[in-house]
Formats: sequence, C-alpha cells, structure tokens
Amino acid sequence: MKFFFASDIHGDLSAAKAMQAAFVREGAGRLFLLGDLLYHGPRNNIPAGYDPKGVIALLSEMKDKISAVRGNCDAEVDQMVLPFPIMADYAVLPLGEHVAYLTHGHLFDGGVPAEILEGDILIEGHTHIAGVTKTATGVTCLNPGSVSMPKGEPPACYMIFESETQLFSIRHLDSGHEFCRYEMK
Repeated sequence: MKFFFASDIHGDLSAAKAMQAAFVREGAGRLFLLGDLLYHGPRNNIPAGYDPKGVIALLSEMKDKISAVRGNCDAEVDQMVLPFPIMADYAVLPLGEHVAYLTHGHLFDGGVPAEILEGDILIEGHTHIAGVTKTATGVTCLNPGSVSMPKGEPPACYMIFESETQLFSIRHLDSGHEFCRYEMK
C-alpha cells in the first residue's frame, strides 16, 4: 500500500487541488495530513489561491482516506467544518518493525518527543522545508515540506511511503519527481 503525506495547505485551494491530483496520480490508499489545513496564519501572507471553503469541500470529498493531526494554525472552528478528526497533537503509525510518529512539529520546537526510540521515525511539517534529517539519538525526521508555501528549495512537495519497499520518497507536487528518499532498514 502507498501512504501519501502532506502538510501546510493553509487554505490554498489551488495547492489542495494539486495535492489531490498527486494523490490520485500516485495511486495512494491513505492521505496523512500534518496540520495547518485552512488558515494561512498571522505570520504568513495570504496565499494566492486562498479559499478555505473550497479546501473544506475538496477535503470532505476525500474524508474516508484522510487521517490528520493538528497544526499551530488549526482551531476548534476548523474541526467544526471538517468531517474528519484534526485536533490530535500526534498519531502513531506502525510500519513493520518501526513506528512513525506523525505531528505538525510546532509542539517540539525542533526536538523529538521522549517516547520516540532509536530506529523510529518522526514525520512532521510546520517548517515548510522538505527533507530528511537524523538526530543524535538515531531518530530519523522526515518533513514533506508544504504543498502551498514552501520555504527555500525544493518547491511545493509531498511524501510517499511504499509499504512493499519500505521507502519514503519526497516528491515535487507539480511533477512527481523525487527530491530525496529514505529507506527504512
């Protein structure tokens, strides 16, 4: 099965549509959203495609395939208009012999929660910077970047996990070309 990870839509309907198209193109079975779904936030400019009601409609169509965690720009009012849970601070995803912890990233301020062990994986958004890093304690941190407001290089991205190959791949939203990868061992 393929899992699709995306973060930081920030109410941008054009980005949400591109994410949905990539989800379909990839043939993924589940969509994991890492927070900041509808609101652009007080520190960000309003995205060119800002249409939170349109994003609500699009995500509502996909509700049966979505699991989500809360971002720093998500609030109870967002939960009232979305038909799937978004208020959990984190989720735990067993991946064979490993465990992936999914969170937005704002609660740990670049750190790693204590319950994450060596060999486990932390998947988070928040920074809008796609990439793979490793902590001194042996935890791999994966960030799919932002589908609407990427910072630095690369452009807007998402991440795929393929259960058969145990491979994570961060890909460009528009083309699907791979930016970087991480293979679980």
